[in-house]
Amino acid sequence: MFKKIEIWVLYLVLLFSILFAVGFGVLVRQELVGSIKAGWISKSALTLAEIPMNMKKILKSQSADLEVEDRFPNLDGFNGTPNDEELYLLLSRYDGDLEEGILELVDLKNFEVKHVWNPDIDAFNDLVEQVDDFKYLTRDSNEKRFTLMHPKLTSDGELLFGWEAPLRKIDICSDLVFQNSHYRFHHSIETDREGDIWVPSRLYPQTLPPKIVGRDIKDEGGFRDDGIVKLSPTGEIIFVKSVSQILIDNDMGHFILSNGNDVSNDPIHLNDIQPVNFDGDFWKKGDVFLSIRNLSMIILYRPSSNKIIWMGNGPLLHQHDVDILGENRISIFNNRSINTISGSANFVDGQNEVVVYDFETDVYSSYLRKSLIENDVRTITEGRSEILPSGDLFIEESNYGRTLFFNSDGSLRWSHVNRAENGNVYRVGWSRILYTQEDIETVTQLLSKVGACRE
Repeated sequence: MFKKIEIWVLYLVLLFSILFAVGFGVLVRQELVGSIKAGWISKSALTLAEIPMNMKKILKSQSADLEVEDRFPNLDGFNGTPNDEELYLLLSRYDGDLEEGILELVDLKNFEVKHVWNPDIDAFNDLVEQVDDFKYLTRDSNEKRFTLMHPKLTSDGELLFGWEAPLRKIDICSDLVFQNSHYRFHHSIETDREGDIWVPSRLYPQTLPPKIVGRDIKDEGGFRDDGIVKLSPTGEIIFVKSVSQILIDNDMGHFILSNGNDVSNDPIHLNDIQPVNFDGDFWKKGDVFLSIRNLSMIILYRPSSNKIIWMGNGPLLHQHDVDILGENRISIFNNRSINTISGSANFVDGQNEVVVYDFETDVYSSYLRKSLIENDVRTITEGRSEILPSGDLFIEESNYGRTLFFNSDGSLRWSHVNRAENGNVYRVGWSRILYTQEDIETVTQLLSKVGACRE
């Protein structure tokens, strides 16, 4: 019954917009291009013209946006053999039955859920002034649409998350510790040895000259000025720098400026910042690796001197997730995804791969490539990987709600498919495996406090 009412309301809204389209069409055009100003009338026309789009998004079943293709109809939850050693999974997933994003701390020795975070996203949104880049925060990132992306468990047992939204920190009881709404933060969240937080953000107003980028913040037309932001453990901003400006400053501006009007409004698409925590032959503590998806490029950047130390684009296609593997190697989750010129759906060229680059030998290699092919791992966008010290491999196939763990010999140890009781499969949100001694100690301390939230 409710769905029928939704459809009738949508029809009425569409009819209303059509009736006004003729009378206000010219004014809308004038408002958009700025050729003629008609004051409040033209602005009202523009507002009315936006109603169908906004109402359609609101009335649509919001969890449907987070439902994914069911590629594994015979799999549900965890399947396979638990790990022998003490490991934990921060499983970020959209619960299709609750219709909310939740975060589960899973003991990988038995697949038991030890703790669940389920913060009140709507209450957090109410604390944000919803203008400019946060104009559609309630519409697009409300409780029913939000997933706790790339959660980071801090050394004090609290949790960081944020995706096209403020950066937020919550405690073990899911209560808000802080949120920074200065920028619209997105993608990865990492901390360095000092506990400082590194997060990609969308800078607004844009930092590049208006003659290059304008000042339009609309998603469909505005230049997305991705920046790297460093924040203190308490959420204060310490450092900000536009990635586009970094390229320009280092004589690499041609990568984003050479195509004139044909340049994408999203030429960078920064999806990972990996801080360097030790000095080595090829980097220094304080450097950061940056994954620039839309240039299929990884750079090693030194904020202290504003210098690009190294750039690699090797055999990469829209990659994600850079990790440091000791003194001279890094790993990269290579999506191998192709954006089609024909306009048809994007696709993965075969399967995803985990690429390892050796700075000493200047060689790229593919890690456990056969295993990814055999298990048909092919998320088009997003995706995470982590090579553990043991040689085991953790992967999240984000687009299809699947998480996998491979033994060092390439055999699949276990997988998880985020299937709800309603039978549908839903998104996972850049889950994180916890395996270091520091991680284990943090989890142990956290679990000792879980009882406080039940009082």
